[in-house]
Amino acid sequence: MSETQIEAHLLPILICPDPKLRKVARPVTPGDTEEVRELISDMFATMYKAPGIGLAAPQVGRLLRVITVDVAPKDVPAPLALINPEIIAKSEETAVQQEGCLSIPDQYADVVRPARVKVRYLDENWVKQEIEAEGLLAACLQHEIDHLNGVLFVDYLTPLKRNILLRKLAKAQKDMQAKR
Repeated sequence: MSETQIEAHLLPILICPDPKLRKVARPVTPGDTEEVRELISDMFATMYKAPGIGLAAPQVGRLLRVITVDVAPKDVPAPLALINPEIIAKSEETAVQQEGCLSIPDQYADVVRPARVKVRYLDENWVKQEIEAEGLLAACLQHEIDHLNGVLFVDYLTPLKRNILLRKLAKAQKDMQAKR
């Protein structure tokens, strides 16, 4: 953080089938600098509180190409904010990871994705960066970048598995509403 410490606020996380989750986020421009700085701080606070390992701006209703991730153990945080991330290379080799999503709470499924990716992005200081990732970080980066394009992890499932998972989510949401 800079000398002007930003106070983080928890943001409401949109839940599927909110239509904003299916929209494509716009690239961040230099005119968005202050808004994005505050947004990143709020996204980290929201992601850690949830708790989650990744969060994309569309999940909190902001259609900007910004993601936050932290796949490190809880006692050793390694927060990473990516502005305008893009996958510039991916392996032909694939890997299976069980994925979940803060916008599809308590639902998990195995997803097949490229095992390794290279991502280009701007960091919080607007410096161009590249990161090569494999394992959980690779899956997390791909998952969050998908959010920026209106894609959810359930889109990688067979129609049958996707419908079962989304019906479970709808039932859980309905049950939660009934308890209130």
